[in-house]
Amino acid sequence: MKKTKKIVSVILVIIILTMILSIHTNTFAYEIEEDTDYIWLKEEISNVSTDPIKEPKLSSRYALVLDRDSKAILYSKDENKRVPMASTTKIMTAIVLIENLGVNNDFTLNTQIEVCKQAGAIGGSRLGLKTGDKITINDLLYGLMLCSGNDAAIQIAVSIGGSVEGFANLMNQKAEELGLKDSHFVTPHGLDMPEHYTTAYELALIADYALNIEKISEVVKTKTYTVAINGNSKTITNTNELLGYLNGVNGVKTGFTNGAGRCLVTSVNRNGFNIITVVLGADTKKIRTKDSISLIEYTYANYERIDLEQLINEKFNEWRKINEKRINVYKGKKNNIKVKLGDCKYKIYPIKKDNINDINIAMENIQINFEAPVSINSKLGNLILSIGENELMDIEILTNENIERKGIGDYIFECLENIRY
Repeated sequence: MKKTKKIVSVILVIIILTMILSIHTNTFAYEIEEDTDYIWLKEEISNVSTDPIKEPKLSSRYALVLDRDSKAILYSKDENKRVPMASTTKIMTAIVLIENLGVNNDFTLNTQIEVCKQAGAIGGSRLGLKTGDKITINDLLYGLMLCSGNDAAIQIAVSIGGSVEGFANLMNQKAEELGLKDSHFVTPHGLDMPEHYTTAYELALIADYALNIEKISEVVKTKTYTVAINGNSKTITNTNELLGYLNGVNGVKTGFTNGAGRCLVTSVNRNGFNIITVVLGADTKKIRTKDSISLIEYTYANYERIDLEQLINEKFNEWRKINEKRINVYKGKKNNIKVKLGDCKYKIYPIKKDNINDINIAMENIQINFEAPVSINSKLGNLILSIGENELMDIEILTNENIERKGIGDYIFECLENIRY
């Protein structure tokens, strides 16, 4: 009987341990980086590059291509759905770190800190920190963005925000500052939490903002880097499989959790044409890689950056030469008035090559008669730029000077001039 009870107890312990391990695994799902088959990667790049014209058919659940200059969306798939984003969270972590150095603290990138117990104990992808280790904030940043260290993320949060919760508040404040409506942060590392989410679109905006910070831009394009932990060197490698293998790729961040699936945010610059691609919810690393390549090659094959500002100015100047003298100002000290254009929202804009000939610029709602006084920047009409039937810009045509109303003296002077001649 005692032997039976002992066996039952052992079985129960095994079941409980299995359950605990299962919970732990689900909670701390992380970037277990599959061995990257770079032969396959090169073949995939070659395959996609030779047939890039068709619109991509993606397996990833959510995707987006963002033009960095105009912020135009060039491709999207369910881009506004709130979803978990795994370690791509660390893009925001890096932003908050850089922008809070020296704010209510004396930290710089060269400041050496001691690793706390919470950072030393965190699971998932790690830089390899233990409680009590000494490391600089600069090396924490590289560990955060290259090898996706959750331990680095926790230590950054505790050092900068005082706690994970305090740092999450800073992350959400930054999200609000950036005008993000569908992003909310609970952790600095991105492990699955119910209230931790973003969208493909807003994640692209976060990445775009981050890349404007010189230090972050420098870090995310780094393939390998050597950090120092307790004075001992350790070389780490960037988890971004496209970095160094696909033309123009210069960032940004990978991610994986059970809830988020495989994720990849990629920045690319080819001849000044800067884009960000986002794929979220891919089932495998190969799928996220293939989908990212497809989006990148599709974009560069099908879109061309057009100098719309130049086209607009040329068209407007032609119109002004013919029409400016036709604008009458009654009872004004001048009979005609100079005009100008308001602000051009998009200067350089990516347009599908098939649609370039469909660009149309027209002047509409033009007012040609005014009664003085007329103030500078009074609206005279609109310049409308359309691509096919889709209106892209509505620019106000404005007066470019003040015209005062004639006084009695002006009329007397006119009469005398008329009498003279």
